[in-house]
Amino acid sequence: MRSFRIGSAFGIPIKLDLTFLLVLPLFAYLIGSQISLTAELLNDLMAAGIEADAITGGLTPWILGFTAAVGLFVGIVLHELGHSFVAMRYGYPIDSITLWIFGGIAALSEMPEDWKQEFTIAIAGPIVSVIVGLVCYGLFTGVLFLDPVETYPVVTFGSLFVLGYLSILNVVLAIFNLLPAFPMDGGRILRAFLARNRPYARATEIAAEVGKFFAVLLGLFGLFPPTNVIMIGVAFFVYIAASSEAKRVTMKAALEGVDVSDVMTPAERLHTVSPETTVDELIRMMFSQRHTGYPVMSNGRPVGIVTLDDARDVQPVEREAFTVEDIMTSELRTISPEADAMEAISTIQEEGIGRLLVVDDYGDIVGLVSRTDLMTALDVIRSSGTEAPTAQRELSG
Repeated sequence: MRSFRIGSAFGIPIKLDLTFLLVLPLFAYLIGSQISLTAELLNDLMAAGIEADAITGGLTPWILGFTAAVGLFVGIVLHELGHSFVAMRYGYPIDSITLWIFGGIAALSEMPEDWKQEFTIAIAGPIVSVIVGLVCYGLFTGVLFLDPVETYPVVTFGSLFVLGYLSILNVVLAIFNLLPAFPMDGGRILRAFLARNRPYARATEIAAEVGKFFAVLLGLFGLFPPTNVIMIGVAFFVYIAASSEAKRVTMKAALEGVDVSDVMTPAERLHTVSPETTVDELIRMMFSQRHTGYPVMSNGRPVGIVTLDDARDVQPVEREAFTVEDIMTSELRTISPEADAMEAISTIQEEGIGRLLVVDDYGDIVGLVSRTDLMTALDVIRSSGTEAPTAQRELSG
């Protein structure tokens, strides 16, 4: 997601994804266009006594729609802060809270594998949403008690509308998040209970399968007339996120105890190029050696990385004139040989790169680890059926 920071709360950066800028006016429009129907519903459920005619003229519906939409996303931020406070209490830093098209995401630096901690962190969000709903209801009843309708009818009915709407919606948000659709809150609660007497990876696999089942149900529900695009989008998100989380946890379990030094290509077997190598020579090396990326070395030190994608940007007729120095990436991504293999995978995925230079404490290159190296190691461990420490010896030998 592409996002930008708008501030912070209790030291946690708050970000807006670009998709949020699309969904906020959409929500405001949907709420504003259904003022009369929603007012009637609030009158039936909460005895609000809202006179729809007083809040449906001029710009009032759109002002109330925008106010309610902003209030909804404030509630979502508070929901995510609920998760965040409990996570930080257990010692898990929060990288950020991001608002996007499907709500909010609190980015934990690491997910807890203790089932009690995960349960407490997961349940905190829905509890906060219920509290926010109750606070809105308390303010709603306060406006009803004051009843300044004759003096400020638009303000009174508008306040009742927004507060009543938010009180119901925050409770609905809490209930919806408690659906066992992993990786939503309810799905994480399910995984926490499953992990009480199962390996964490197996608990994740089961929770992910349940989550994908609920995602299919949500998608089918969203297809029924009138088609709910938001519901269909949530279904896709849940399905993809459940699959990704299950894959990540399974990989982490398989690679537990495996260090970068166990899977890297060591320096003595590493093919390198110099900055003076021509692009034409580089491509011929790639063809003959079947490699698509090389460290660039100068005076025994790494100065860059050059890949096939870099070489492709040079026209064939110009490859003799251009050198590796002209096209290489000089901003190096490195990792320690003592780092665990899962850290290497995470770094490669987050950075969107294919390989990492492995350097020691003195800055000397000791090897290179690529996405292919890591996936091969994972395949060997899975196919051999060995535990990680045994697999280490097989891979390093």
